[in-house]
Amino acid sequence: MASPMRSLLADPDRYVQSFRLFLERSTEHQSMQEFVEQHLPGVVASIGNGKSTINVLSIGGGAGEMDLQILSKIRARYPGVTINNEVVEPSAEQISKYKERVAQASNLENIKFTWHKETAYEYESRMNAEKKTKKWDFIHMIQMLYYVKDIPATIRYFHSLLEPQAKLLIILVSGKSGWETLWKKYGSSFPLEDLCTYVSSADLPRMLDSAGLKYQLYELPSHMDITSCFIEGDKDGELLLDFLTETLDFAKTAPPELKRQLMEELRKPGCSEIRDGKVFFNNNLGVIVIEP
Repeated sequence: MASPMRSLLADPDRYVQSFRLFLERSTEHQSMQEFVEQHLPGVVASIGNGKSTINVLSIGGGAGEMDLQILSKIRARYPGVTINNEVVEPSAEQISKYKERVAQASNLENIKFTWHKETAYEYESRMNAEKKTKKWDFIHMIQMLYYVKDIPATIRYFHSLLEPQAKLLIILVSGKSGWETLWKKYGSSFPLEDLCTYVSSADLPRMLDSAGLKYQLYELPSHMDITSCFIEGDKDGELLLDFLTETLDFAKTAPPELKRQLMEELRKPGCSEIRDGKVFFNNNLGVIVIEP
């Protein structure tokens, strides 16, 4: 009998709900903010040298939380320079949240925003169809490579759009995270179909080396409180389990044995740390900065 398990991406509303809860319960954005504060100024130090306009491309920009922080660092490094920020994002809901965020922000003079409701692949196809090759000074892909069919080809394509001083920034889960442990062990049991790829920062060096690309790697510590996952019937716990397994209603639809094994795995040191009676999932991130 076919499993009743379905991919979480089949229900976009529940996906966004679970993602928001993940951001609330994890230090994901704080970890990225620390990177933006400490390392990004060095990364963007020469991208706009001698330019009157800096072109930034955000692939999978979501609701813009991280984008605006990145832009503020670029603006601080190049005061008075016009920044043209284009966003490729397939979710209409995320784009509308991004636009609200821009409307409420006060320090965005000199920054022009354009949004494209499309995936990375649709952007590439549209550019090829229009025979356009627009070059960029900074391209970033934050937590989006999981939703790409051919990761090496996607990286090669966007790398080909870099100006001589530009950088391509990729953030995704670390090869040393609980995600890596979970996916390696149980990925094949989850109902992903073709919607999502399990990739971590451990997979990228091989791809980048074989493409002959130069890059730097950073490891960002992060964790997520998953204590509520172990409280039977807890609504937030069920949402987080959906997010961890990319499965719609995992708690209700997973075969009992798979659920039992997974809940056990989530408590082990390879996935989590138990402190003061709480379970903290290892949500470490890997950052890859690729040279032109």
